[in-house]
Amino acid sequence: MRTLLSVAALAVSCAMPALAGTPLPYMPPASQGISPDRLHRVDTFVEQAIQRNDYLGAVVLVLRNGKVVDFNAYGHRDLARSEPLQRDAIFRIRSMTKTITAAAILILMEEGKLVLDDPVSKYIPEFADTRVFAGGSAEVPETRPPTRPITIRQLLTHTPGFASYGDRSLPVNRIFDAADLESSPDLDTFVKRLARLPLAHEPGDEFHYDGTATVVAGRIVEVLSGMRFDAFLHKRLFRPLQMPDTCFVVPPSKRARVVDMTTTDASGRLSATAPGTVVEGGARQNPYISGAGGLYSTAGDYARFAQMLLNGGRLDGVQILGRKSVEMMMSNHLTHLNPPVHEYSPAEGFGLGGAVVLDVARRGRLGSVGQFGWSGSASTYYTIDPKEKLVALLMMQHLPQGLGNDPVKLNVKFFNLVYQSLIK
Repeated sequence: MRTLLSVAALAVSCAMPALAGTPLPYMPPASQGISPDRLHRVDTFVEQAIQRNDYLGAVVLVLRNGKVVDFNAYGHRDLARSEPLQRDAIFRIRSMTKTITAAAILILMEEGKLVLDDPVSKYIPEFADTRVFAGGSAEVPETRPPTRPITIRQLLTHTPGFASYGDRSLPVNRIFDAADLESSPDLDTFVKRLARLPLAHEPGDEFHYDGTATVVAGRIVEVLSGMRFDAFLHKRLFRPLQMPDTCFVVPPSKRARVVDMTTTDASGRLSATAPGTVVEGGARQNPYISGAGGLYSTAGDYARFAQMLLNGGRLDGVQILGRKSVEMMMSNHLTHLNPPVHEYSPAEGFGLGGAVVLDVARRGRLGSVGQFGWSGSASTYYTIDPKEKLVALLMMQHLPQGLGNDPVKLNVKFFNLVYQSLIK
């Protein structure tokens, strides 16, 4: 295994040449059951947000029936506002990486190499000795064996019990933080450090969103494929789907397309992030290869991935996944919880790598039951709606501070405006 991984350890970057034109065929909106006038409201809304200096720039991409009906860029790529943003701009997509990691796991499932309810310890033996925190202090913890093992499904649905959430002053969280997982040089080191830490709750008992579990899923891909995680994604997803600008490291020849990251200063104005907050544009975002949030991509690239899922695992004659695997991916896997929803919405469950809409009315937004999607913490968003045969993306590059002077998030109104444009 070590030999195989060392061969794959050559840097896998966005080395493929960029593809010209739109990511998929363009058709007039009216031909796809969309009102052009109503769709124009989407672009007006985003453009006005950019003109108010709420955000530096944005790329909007909407597809219906596999056809591009709206694909526009607004604002600027750089904080100096000297370079207009282009449609092929490269963004840090952060947690939108998780859906791609889930797809990689499903590829291996379809090859018979794993079952979703397999114990993680079957592939990473260190997890056979995992314990649950039962009391005591961070210095002298009391632990007990779990009643059930951590499974691969729990990794993808944020239910394994890792102490990566909640009050950081609690003993179990202090133990977790002291392990300094983020300094791990590779996935093997990350999972070995993690496996020694006590869980905060029984595997499967609670949903707590965090990237730790998805990072472990990336390591399972390495173990079962004999390839480094980035090499596997490149070979099995990005190259066959013609996603030339999706990678963990952007080569120097493409870094001029990476969008500057912004935040908000004390006066509410857009500003650069503090030194050390964000790595240089195009560089690897973690020492290890993070399947939880390490990818760069473009709106066009991610649209091809999303359209593949909407098509039941197939795009342009290339079959990535089987139809039933995609159906399971977009199903709610929290049905064992009461209520069966994730922590951010009482109307959404969680599938494998993304949220699933369960109740449109309770959610209070336009959409469909079964709609699937997620976002990235740096203001990137996507949705896939099998009922409406719709894909929509909004790509920006901004880190909110969680303060009152943050710009209003655009995603809710953006998706409402996309849906109100549907007339057939």
